[in-house]
Amino acid sequence: MKNATIKLSLFFNYFVFAILLNCVGVVMLQMQLNFGVSKSGASVLEGFKDLPIAIAAFIFASFLPKIGLKKSMLIALSLVTIISSIMPFADAFWYFKLLFFVIGVSFALIKVSIFSTIGLLTDNEKEHGSFMNFLEAIFMSGVMLGGFVFSYFVNDANSKSREWLHIYWLISGLSLLAFLLLLFSKLDESEAKIENTSIEKDFKEMIGLIVKSLIIVFILSIFFYVMIEQSFSTWMPTFYKEILHSPTSVAVQAGSILAGATFLGRLLSGFVLLRIKWIYFLSFCLLAVASIVIIVMPLAKNIVIENDQQMTWLNAPFVLYLLPIMGLFLAPIYPTLNSTILSSLPKYMHSSMAGLIVVFSALGGTTGSIITGHVFESFDGTTAFYFSLIPIIFIFILIWILYKMNKKNAITQA
Repeated sequence: MKNATIKLSLFFNYFVFAILLNCVGVVMLQMQLNFGVSKSGASVLEGFKDLPIAIAAFIFASFLPKIGLKKSMLIALSLVTIISSIMPFADAFWYFKLLFFVIGVSFALIKVSIFSTIGLLTDNEKEHGSFMNFLEAIFMSGVMLGGFVFSYFVNDANSKSREWLHIYWLISGLSLLAFLLLLFSKLDESEAKIENTSIEKDFKEMIGLIVKSLIIVFILSIFFYVMIEQSFSTWMPTFYKEILHSPTSVAVQAGSILAGATFLGRLLSGFVLLRIKWIYFLSFCLLAVASIVIIVMPLAKNIVIENDQQMTWLNAPFVLYLLPIMGLFLAPIYPTLNSTILSSLPKYMHSSMAGLIVVFSALGGTTGSIITGHVFESFDGTTAFYFSLIPIIFIFILIWILYKMNKKNAITQA
């Protein structure tokens, strides 16, 4: 396979960061159990992760090609290797704020660099879309595996136990391995760079993208999508623990099953989108997600468990299996929208566009998690998840506007 080593490296980088980023839901649950942190207090961890992603992407994205895409990824991997090796000794909440701050900055460098690199490794829109879906599928496999590995370290018999922190030794080793794999991979970055341009000019060009009406609609679509995805993925362990009365290990595994469904959905969507227009497929997916929320929430209120420690996936109520299914339908939305925009731009602009994607994805993730956390604490989990119907409606409207605008631009350019 052409560029096999660097492609493998990008997949592995994304896999490692999938584990790091999406452990926030587990960590938030453990903060409540280990350190007595409130739900609203724990929800700030999402901000310590997502705001640095947004800020770092906004500052660095436009001129990362000048720094070097490969060099930027190596810096990111070295930072998370170091911070992960410290975490087994964490004995206060601020350690976890620092952890997610470092993860956030590092992921901004990784994601912008990887999104910019895809255009260098593919020759047309079809290849770009295919690679993007595979990349996001690998990301979800990391989320899925990470949740199960975290659950292995969780001690259901002693909620105060901090044995789960030992997983960060494993994560540190994986990050180091990813660093070495990338270090010995070759990447031709010449097409991503423009000669005789200044950092100021590159930054202004990125800002100029924001005012384009097509980009505005796309950015809003991404913002609301990530708001939904992060709300579910971050708060699902807490929802299973408190609303569905499952043991902690089952609650953590539920997040992994959601990730597994998303992984499968992204693999299958690559085949489906070859036969069905993306707008019809994504519309169906959004309606399916809304339907699952409407069906599951009333069922969740009626669960009564006498001894939650006896619940396993073999004897769990049927409703516990329904919620993660939405991952199948959420899966295609993000990579499909990203690939559509990136593949329509020249390669030297991919870094700037990727920066905007990362910024608004991060803001959407933080907003969704914090809103869900406050509603969860003030009302209950079912009310919090019902709130996801609002951004689902917004996305449905926005993708149709995006489709019409994109179609009009294509006709004009022809």
